[in-house]
Amino acid sequence: MAIQVRRVARALGAVVEGLDLRQELPESDIEQLGKLLVEHQVLFFRDQPVTPQQQARFAARFGTLHIHPIYPVLPELPEIMLIDTHPGFLPDNDNWHTDVTFSTTPPLAGILAAKQLPATGGDTLWSSSSALYESLSEPMKRFLEGLTAQHSVAKSFPAERWANDPATKARYERAVAKHPPVTHPVVRTHPVSGRKGLFVNEGFTTHIHELSPGESQAVLAFLFAQAGRPELTVRWNWKVNDIAFWDNRVTQHYAIADYLPERRTMHRATVNGDKPY
Repeated sequence: MAIQVRRVARALGAVVEGLDLRQELPESDIEQLGKLLVEHQVLFFRDQPVTPQQQARFAARFGTLHIHPIYPVLPELPEIMLIDTHPGFLPDNDNWHTDVTFSTTPPLAGILAAKQLPATGGDTLWSSSSALYESLSEPMKRFLEGLTAQHSVAKSFPAERWANDPATKARYERAVAKHPPVTHPVVRTHPVSGRKGLFVNEGFTTHIHELSPGESQAVLAFLFAQAGRPELTVRWNWKVNDIAFWDNRVTQHYAIADYLPERRTMHRATVNGDKPY
């Protein structure tokens, strides 16, 4: 069956059909998916009951896999991050963020599989950082070009969240020590498409180096707010065994935390990336 693609929003997002991600896909399919990812920025697949091993195998076709230094992972397969949110482990990803920008080489992509969902709620939004940049006025684009910003693991993962359990606290402290704040350009160029996109996010970006503290705070507040503009986003209503595959270089996402006290369990594989420029 040939791959079929249906766009779901103007700025980004497409549903892909005709593939069984449990299988070892031919290289031609992987190449086509890579091109579709660059074009649509986030791809959605319905009815894909993959095992963690199959998810990791699929993700590894696009690069080496990241192991998260803080978040829980599957003990038998640490390349799969466990996002299991409930009243005993509250969600903390209900803000606009780009994954792991506290790294010098943030991820190329994320692949998220829905395993357990609430009866209602728990949708995820994605926003196109390239469409956001392109929507700005020319004077604002010129102002942002050449600026750099600091990204910190401690901003998104505050110490008090991980302090209750000694083992978790020790892991957190090792992660913070291993990942000091890093600097990335405010405007990033996509290494494949050449499109420029904003590369600051509310989850990890602390300040813009070249501006005074007050200027930095004002500019970042403006830029953070732009990510949620409806015309720049796509909203996905999950079903169990759905998979979302997004280009982490040019998107932000927001997991809506409107389902407590119900439980929401997701598995994420994360493909390593390169240094932004």
